[in-house]
Amino acid sequence: MRTTHTTFILAGHTVHHVTFDPTTFTDADLLWLPHHAELSNAGRKRKAEHLAGRTAAAHALSAINERVIPGIGPSGEPLWPEGVSGSITHSGTQAMAVVVSHPDALVGIDCEAILPDREAREIQDGIIDAQEAMCLTHSGYPFALALTLTFSAKESLFKAFFPQVKTFMGFEWARVTELTEKTITLALSHPAGDYPEGKRFTLIWQNNDTSVWTLLKA
Repeated sequence: MRTTHTTFILAGHTVHHVTFDPTTFTDADLLWLPHHAELSNAGRKRKAEHLAGRTAAAHALSAINERVIPGIGPSGEPLWPEGVSGSITHSGTQAMAVVVSHPDALVGIDCEAILPDREAREIQDGIIDAQEAMCLTHSGYPFALALTLTFSAKESLFKAFFPQVKTFMGFEWARVTELTEKTITLALSHPAGDYPEGKRFTLIWQNNDTSVWTLLKA
């Protein structure tokens, strides 16, 4: 599969970014992955996205002198080498990964295509409550952008927490409390891992014309 690897800095961390052309993907490309057999029943789209994500992760790990490719855990989560925390995301034809040399760091990254306004209005009740909707409205950002950022931030938070909680976290587990020019703050609605209800986490965000990405590192 044809890929292009670049990096950029977000919140002081190097994000490894891979763009890929899914039309060039073949099943033989998966043989590069030690766990390729676990993907044998996946669809072509899933295989290409997974490969791109693991490519980004391999670049990220190589940058800290770890020559491994993360496997797949029982819930589909990436299995990082001992002493490393990390996160992978993919959206459309891009994938991103970030890693840190710390076994218990909270690390979560997520990239999302910006929702169309009508779709954002239709699905908002599944992502935010009325108080959060007021927060997003008062932020001054277009509602679709603000909702996409909230969706992405919650995904980043949940990815970061999964190694601790080992359970699915719905959107009701965290509430957006503030959205500024560069950050979005979430408060836990339930205890999670070692953190109590109400604990706040501030994530960094960026966007371009079509996508947003958020990063939590704590």
